[in-house]
Amino acid sequence: MDKILLVEDEHNVSQFIQLELEHEGYEVTVAQDGEQALEYVSQDSWSLILLDWMIPKLNGLEVCRRIRKTSDVPIILVTARDDIGDLIAGLDTGADDYITKPFEIEEMLARIRTVLRRYHCAVGTPNAAVHQIEDLVVDVKKRLVNRADARIELTQREFDLLLFLLEHQGEVISRERLLSAVWGFDFVGETNVVDVYIRYLRNKLDRQYNTKLIHTVRGVGYVIRSE
Repeated sequence: MDKILLVEDEHNVSQFIQLELEHEGYEVTVAQDGEQALEYVSQDSWSLILLDWMIPKLNGLEVCRRIRKTSDVPIILVTARDDIGDLIAGLDTGADDYITKPFEIEEMLARIRTVLRRYHCAVGTPNAAVHQIEDLVVDVKKRLVNRADARIELTQREFDLLLFLLEHQGEVISRERLLSAVWGFDFVGETNVVDVYIRYLRNKLDRQYNTKLIHTVRGVGYVIRSE
């Protein structure tokens, strides 16, 4: 049974979500503030964390940041903030997905299933240990990225995006497909978040090198290949 840590300070909201999740067969524990959430994370293992952004003591963004220092447990941010800059900040901190309030419970359940499915597949599938193109080398198990023997630091989201491109090397991939595969969205939404992260990757991987690896195919999407 998947164990979910629900971090939500509004009692009526947490009770409603907990009942719905338990009805779906999940084991649910509720934390009411950021400090309690971190305490629960340190004491037990979780299949997934549903993390409200606006919680007492430590906000969800800070809680996510601290969890990511020691754990890759899937995290879905729950937030009333719908500004794209705020959402990118949340994803950049290490969240796997987000859902904005108000939401339908069916949407939340779908996102939970998607994130858990992707996580279980990643854990259970023996992917290639190392990917290489030109002088770029990515060690999947160690999550290390090097280009021309120089270490490149990537956020979790940047790494996941790069890995998906490398797993489909030479294939032009649409923004919608990247959004679905890397962010786990079940719908065509704000695809410009993909453009933002592609720009991040280019700044780190391509900008100072003569051979460019990440290319835009106008009207279609992106591809990683040698020039």
